[in-house]
Amino acid sequence: MENVFAWVIDNKEWLFSGVGLAVVAWVGRLIFKKTSASSTQTIRSGDGSTNVQAGRDVNIGTKKKGNDAEK
Repeated sequence: MENVFAWVIDNKEWLFSGVGLAVVAWVGRLIFKKTSASSTQTIRSGDGSTNVQAGRDVNIGTKKKGNDAEK
């Protein structure tokens, strides 16, 4: 562990410059990357169809026809 600290102290100018910081961030991302469940949605439809695709609830309002519209 002392070797790591000595290397950081010896190479602090390179390490914290733009390139070095990008490399350290990339390595950190590889180490601490969270694995999340990826979800993909697909939809297939035919001619003249209306499709709704959503990740959560969908509420579609419709207009009432005839005598029900006046109530």
